[in-house]
This record gives sequence, C-alpha cells and structure tokens, in this order.
Amino acid sequence: MSLIYPAYWLLGYLLGSLPFALWITRLVKGVDVRDAGSGHVTTTNTIRQAGWLAGALVLVLDLGKGFLAVWLARQAGLSGWSLALTGSLAVAGHCWPVFAQFRGGMGLATMGGGLIAVSPLAFLLAFGTLILLVLLIRHSARASVVTGLVVPLVLWLFGLRGDVLWLAAFSGLVIAVRFTIDWNRKYRELWLDREKKQ
Repeated sequence: MSLIYPAYWLLGYLLGSLPFALWITRLVKGVDVRDAGSGHVTTTNTIRQAGWLAGALVLVLDLGKGFLAVWLARQAGLSGWSLALTGSLAVAGHCWPVFAQFRGGMGLATMGGGLIAVSPLAFLLAFGTLILLVLLIRHSARASVVTGLVVPLVLWLFGLRGDVLWLAAFSGLVIAVRFTIDWNRKYRELWLDREKKQ
C-alpha cells in the first residue's frame, strides 16, 4: 500500500464534510437547515426551507463531492478496499461533517456520486433498489437501511465486480448505520420525509 493512500482517505472525508445544504440554506434564507424539518443537512430539508432551486443545487454539489473523492482516488491508483474506503469516508464526512459540528446529512447523494465515478450502471441499480424498497416498505429510513445492506448483492447479481462492489459494500454500510437514527420516525409524505403532525 502506498503511503499516499491515507491522504486520499482524509481528502475523501474532508470533501464529504462540506455541508452545502447548511451553507446554501443559510445564504438563501438566513436559517440553519438543521433547526427545522428533519433536522438533517439534506437536499429534501433544503427544499422545505429554501425552495426547489436551492435543493437542486445542493443535490448536484452533494453528488459532486462523492464523485470527486472517488475520481481523484482512482486517478491516484487506489482500487479495491482502499478506493472503497475513500468513497465511504466521503459518505461518512457528509453524515458527520467536521465543518458542521458533526451534525450532517444522510449520505445517499454522496454515495451516489461515488458510484457514478466508477459505474453509472451501479448508480442506476442502487437508485432503482432504493425506490423499489421505499414503495414496498413505505418508510424511507427503513428502506434506506435495507438498501445500504442489499445494494452490493444487487450489483453482484447484475454481474458487477471489483471496485464498484467494494465501494457499494463500504458506503452502503455507512448508509445503513446512519439511517437507523430515523428508524422509528413517522412520515406524512413519502419522499419529502415530513413528520406527521400529532
């Protein structure tokens, strides 16, 4: 293992830690995105508080930081578990960002960006799996936990091997752990994840 590999792991975490939803919502509305809605630094919570345009920008940036972390690592020659560690640390950085007091988002977009950097097909399969499970389970957080755990199997069944399988396994585990925080959360709207009024 090259001694430079840990630098890319750290870079992955730092890129993931860029809390775009927090910054953009604060810029557009002057509020902390974590103080309302789901309390998470996410695209959907940005949409609730700052509108669709701001939410779309956050989505692109969150995808982009996952993509950039993995793309840079691949360019440096990382592969297998070392590449997967870079991507999963980007996801972990998004979930527990050093630049936002470790109160971040949920990691789905950042994981998606990492998958795109290795295999757009893997991204589509993972996204399709998530949508299917949300429709079946009818609970976004629980569906996301299951998605994180089963995506490597889905990719394997479709013949995907190597780097993308490692990346899906490592990042998917982070996603599964992160979404357990909302396991018992109640929902009013399926995809915007708004809590029911009691």
